[in-house]
Amino acid sequence: MTRKQFLLGAAAAAAPLAPRSLGAARRPNIIWIMADDLGYGDLGCYGQTKIRTHNIDRLRTEGLKFTNAYAGCTVCAPSRSVLMTGFHGGHTTVRSNGGGVPLRPADVTVASLLKNAGYATGIFGKWGLGDTGTGSEPNDKGFDEFVGFLHQAHAHFHFPRFIYHNRDEYWLTGNGGGRRRVYANDVIAQRALDFIRRKRGGPFLCYMPFTVPHWEPDAPDDSLAEYRGKFPLGEEFKPANGRLRRQPDVRAAHAAMVTRLDGYVGEVLALLKELSLERDTLVIFTSDNGSALQGSDPFFEGSGSLRGFKTNLYEGGIRVPMIARWPGRIAPNSTSDFAWSFTDFLATACDLAGLRPPAKGDGVSVLPTLLGRKQKPLQQLYWELPRHVAQTGEFRKELPTQAIRMGPWKAIRPKPDAPLELYNLATDPKESQDLARTEPQTLARLEAALTAARTEPATQTQPAHPWWEARD
Repeated sequence: MTRKQFLLGAAAAAAPLAPRSLGAARRPNIIWIMADDLGYGDLGCYGQTKIRTHNIDRLRTEGLKFTNAYAGCTVCAPSRSVLMTGFHGGHTTVRSNGGGVPLRPADVTVASLLKNAGYATGIFGKWGLGDTGTGSEPNDKGFDEFVGFLHQAHAHFHFPRFIYHNRDEYWLTGNGGGRRRVYANDVIAQRALDFIRRKRGGPFLCYMPFTVPHWEPDAPDDSLAEYRGKFPLGEEFKPANGRLRRQPDVRAAHAAMVTRLDGYVGEVLALLKELSLERDTLVIFTSDNGSALQGSDPFFEGSGSLRGFKTNLYEGGIRVPMIARWPGRIAPNSTSDFAWSFTDFLATACDLAGLRPPAKGDGVSVLPTLLGRKQKPLQQLYWELPRHVAQTGEFRKELPTQAIRMGPWKAIRPKPDAPLELYNLATDPKESQDLARTEPQTLARLEAALTAARTEPATQTQPAHPWWEARD
């Protein structure tokens, strides 16, 4: 490093209770590994045949695969806001994807709750819920340790000049000036492993929101080599502003990023075995929203057989891979069609830690389902993506893009102010037959729930210009 490196190292209090669902067992470590823009069909265990994902497939063999799990939104920042706060898209603070919009000072996160209950807390990857100086950096929101990106557009660079460690710039020697030698996600993965080693006495929360396979489409040469020349060339990636790297072989780059992510998962599993922490640790793997690549190139069928992709609320935009592994607690090679979303992670984490979740919140603990017990279906799942005017911080006065699921029924407003569509996911998971006209009573019931599910979002301010652009 040519610049100074920095050493790796409150919300409302939550009083620990006796864990309700775990008897007298030690409170488990929680590792949440999250890909960026990985689609429902991008993994071998979800039907992918062109991309190698051996470690994630092993995670599935040793754990529980969900087939009806959902992200918090169809784009990055709102989905992460839902995950952290336990409020669905109609109530959570960050509802747009402009970049740099912070959580409010009053927002309580899953990290702050677990930290106050004695958990060590670390985030390694993309935060996306408040840039530097906003008062909503990870260290302001319950995380003891942070290594990665604050602003989501900064995270578009896979070979940046710097990332962050806590509140300080962490410079990556070998990048900048046309040099691309240090892959940011490699550094992030190693710092996460170091955190796990140092906190092995537990309990800990290790949140690992990697920035792959989000574009820019690029990976180190050793990963690209596995896929170069293997697929027909698609359309070249030519960034409009010239700041991101051009990529003539987007398909090879996408596959390489997914397989490199798979390698990080393998390193986590190997470390847990080395430290004898497997039975003390719940590992969950997922993605922050549906496939982005599917929207421009369906070569990999990143949405599987589902309709849609990132930026819309059809199933391909919000249904995500979700795999949970906890040896001795979760049955290996099991599958669940239980429908839940990121909204429920906070309540689930509280249940695991023996905490009372905040009285206000939209989520429900899915720990019974994780442990193989019967659980009542959740009453409803809700998503929205209102349009944000960056210059004023206000939202447009319109009915936003919305969706709600109640049992097998799903109503979706595919565009602002558009009429609702209605689908029965039990008989039509591809959302090919709109039943709005033939099922008016069902549509009316879901429309009423859709209207009641949201509050009008407050004005959202964001930095007028990403200050780091000139230095990356």
